[in-house]
Amino acid sequence: MDRKLPGQWIGRFHAVSRRLRTVLLLTLLAPAFLSCTFFEKNKLQSVIAAGELVVLTRTSPTTYYETPEGPAGFEYDLVKGFADYLGVNPRFIVVPKFSDILPRFLEGEGDMAAAGITVTEARARLVQFGPPYQEIRQQVVYRLGTPRPADVPALVGRQIEVQAGTSYVERLHELKQEYPELKWAEVDRETEELLVTVWEGLLELTIADSNIVSINRQYFPDLQVAFTLAKPESLAWAFPRGEDQSLHEAAVKYLAETRASGKLAQLVDRYYGPASRSNFINLSIYRVRIRGLLPHYQMLFENAGKKYGLDWRLLAAIGYQESFWNPDAVSPTGVRGIMMLTQETAGHLGIADRLDPTESIDGGARYLQGLITRMPPGITEPDRLWMALAAYNVGVSHLEDARILTQKQGRDPNKWNDVKNYLPWLADEAWYPKTKYGYARGMEPVLFVNRVRTYYDVLVKIDEEEKAKSKPEALDLKAPAI
Repeated sequence: MDRKLPGQWIGRFHAVSRRLRTVLLLTLLAPAFLSCTFFEKNKLQSVIAAGELVVLTRTSPTTYYETPEGPAGFEYDLVKGFADYLGVNPRFIVVPKFSDILPRFLEGEGDMAAAGITVTEARARLVQFGPPYQEIRQQVVYRLGTPRPADVPALVGRQIEVQAGTSYVERLHELKQEYPELKWAEVDRETEELLVTVWEGLLELTIADSNIVSINRQYFPDLQVAFTLAKPESLAWAFPRGEDQSLHEAAVKYLAETRASGKLAQLVDRYYGPASRSNFINLSIYRVRIRGLLPHYQMLFENAGKKYGLDWRLLAAIGYQESFWNPDAVSPTGVRGIMMLTQETAGHLGIADRLDPTESIDGGARYLQGLITRMPPGITEPDRLWMALAAYNVGVSHLEDARILTQKQGRDPNKWNDVKNYLPWLADEAWYPKTKYGYARGMEPVLFVNRVRTYYDVLVKIDEEEKAKSKPEALDLKAPAI
């Protein structure tokens, strides 16, 4: 008989120590244990005894990714909650290719798989899915300004690429029965990378889950949804099939409690709600562009760095965050060029052509140096630089409003780690009317600084590695003993 966690225990469950929680969990899930032999541990017991939950996942903005503050992502947070519930530590194994996750899991790697996996009939024959925790839809995506396909027949004759091994492929094969002329390419690239390719204008169409589209449109607003390709589908965790369903049953109880408490809804809102902004950075694409695209502009960044006393790699990181090193970049708000300067800023700096890489990079460096100089003397490095970067994005006036809010809340207005918590208040109608300069999208400078710092750190690491490779080995010369 399957027992439910008594209501009076739920509130206490998270308050007791990890060890006591584990004892309680083992007691409450005792019926699941009886299905195994007296001497042999079942799956749940083995996980608790090992003290860790091994999870196969992938890097993406909807699942798991690294930030300057540590791991994050919807799947990461949900799985970590499950591990805490069990009283163990989560250990994530990041699988480079989504199509390899289930094969590796079926070979016995990991205790479970949590990677934004869509429940399909074919997959359900291979693994035991947990309860659905999110509903998504497959969407056809195109770039604004290109022909929009209105329905499935309009896909015939169009250039379509989708990630191999996904449910998108299954759906396209179903549609091909009705539309034999429908063609597409299955490629060994992540869906997020294909979305970037569509945004760049190098691919006409791709297919992606609605949650993936939602997050990526935050960075690439020109990505547009043409139409929904399939009925709603569910995302769920994958567990091994077989008689031992102890870990699966524990997940069922955890997800039921998380849903009932409202924590699941809060998590969905955090990552996909109107105010959500992901810190995800596709470093694989970034590294490719460092090798292939940066060399065209590196000398310009180096020259500007020397001229204004700035690290050229920092300037390059800003340029990548602003335009992906695209000298012809133009935003809907009118900012242009590699450093995405406004017309007003360009005029102030005496820049005639914002689309000229030399002028844009020099102007961006000069503008940043001026912002660093304008920071109040009480702000010291490295906070001085982070504040200047925030001002580069949102303006000095709005930054000052945020510093005043920070001080009024009893925090340090000269510390970036404090100020960044109050910049988002500039978009809150409960606070921005009280500021001198009013409304601003205050979360954007926070993300801007985080991403520039990450791009900078990666570029420094790669640059130092290249220098080490090109540096001749020093001769082991030893002075004679005296």
